[in-house]
Amino acid sequence: MLQFFSKYKFFAVVLFILSAIIISIIYTILKPKRILQVYAPEMVNTELVDSTVQYVRKYHKIADFKLTNQNGKTITQEDYKDRIYVADFFFTTCQTICPIMTGHMKEIQDRLKDDQEVLLLSHSVTPKIDSVARLKKYAIEKGVDDSKWNLVTGDKKQIYDLARKSYLAAKSDGDGGPYDMVHTENFVLVDKKKRIRGFYDGTNPEEIDRLIEDIEVLKQENPSE
Repeated sequence: MLQFFSKYKFFAVVLFILSAIIISIIYTILKPKRILQVYAPEMVNTELVDSTVQYVRKYHKIADFKLTNQNGKTITQEDYKDRIYVADFFFTTCQTICPIMTGHMKEIQDRLKDDQEVLLLSHSVTPKIDSVARLKKYAIEKGVDDSKWNLVTGDKKQIYDLARKSYLAAKSDGDGGPYDMVHTENFVLVDKKKRIRGFYDGTNPEEIDRLIEDIEVLKQENPSE
């Protein structure tokens, strides 16, 4: 008996390896492909959605914008054309959640520094205070890579409308006026078609890992999907 097994040991090992490979291939074929949700206003907490768009069920996209970055350059949707990007809202004088969020955006920047498909976009919610010069100083202090990450300022109402009507990321009460204030921890993942594909708590390290994973899923998506 021992001689029999010894004689066919090589074939048994080969058969075992082939079986493992076949099982692995079958599992890969049958395993469903993970696809990220495309978010519409109707699917999001109504507190975070402006009343004018709360009942939109599909075809929601980030509105066109025209803002100014830390280098005084005008930034529009064209700068993010055919790119995946992560957006958030902050202000340079914030001492609570913003430093944590900025640190996590810096982590995303560093982890994806060689990935040309992904960019970052941070909107100041106190644009009158956050001048181009102040944003530049802040960018240098925080290690912002100008080629990958824009910190933008501009018209307050435009920025607040983006937060509430486009990114669906901030409390909806307010009109973007002098006494209005947006303060949100949300990071928003936007695809190459300007659609929202995910929301993440920018203060939570585990959420940053999830965001990075979702970016990889999004990069594998068929452009027609």
